[in-house]
Amino acid sequence: MKIAWAFTGAGHLLLESVETLEKVAGTHQVTVLLSGAAEEVLKMYGLFNRVKAVTGGYYQELILEKDQMWSYPISGRFSLGRYDLLIVSPTTSNTIAKLVHGIADSLVTNVVAQSGKGKIKTLLVPVDLESGDLETVLPSKLELELCQNCDTCEAAAACPPDAITPGIEINLLKCEGCAACQLACPYGAVSGGSIITIHMREIDVENSRKLHKLEGVKVLKDPSTILSLIQE
Repeated sequence: MKIAWAFTGAGHLLLESVETLEKVAGTHQVTVLLSGAAEEVLKMYGLFNRVKAVTGGYYQELILEKDQMWSYPISGRFSLGRYDLLIVSPTTSNTIAKLVHGIADSLVTNVVAQSGKGKIKTLLVPVDLESGDLETVLPSKLELELCQNCDTCEAAAACPPDAITPGIEINLLKCEGCAACQLACPYGAVSGGSIITIHMREIDVENSRKLHKLEGVKVLKDPSTILSLIQE
């Protein structure tokens, strides 16, 4: 199968999506599309290179939003029905809000819209699917209560992209998720993979429910269910 897999800028379900992508790419041709936010977030979590590794070749490209300008020429493949399946996982509340209101002003919303016109089945994995609280994983974080304000910050010195301001914060837009800072700090003042609880807004949950009304779209709760659907 020729499959397109689009990432948006969500951290929740991101690792699970990458792991499922790797399995799908083992037996199918996969084109990967990254929104601008997705590119940033994948790097923050140290997952960008894993995604890039499954690409290479015709219909197995890595498509970055910043390279598609405003006309998104790659979307022509979708309106022409050149793929067998489009997967968007994880899907942010921002992307979902645009989809349910017919807005196609980004790479991902554009290819979803064009997939509808090309009669390509689309699988969506929203991050805001159910009401209530949700546990999610953070990228690297400076734990100020553990920071000793050393004269020479070992974590900052070990950081390849110079993303750490000692005793203040980690600039996540520079962070590459390499975890060198976590290994270098002798006081454990840099954490990675911390779990926090966030509350799902009802407006985002309601928009996710509206996805069921979109023609040709199937909503999934978890990326792992994608494998069984492809094998059907």
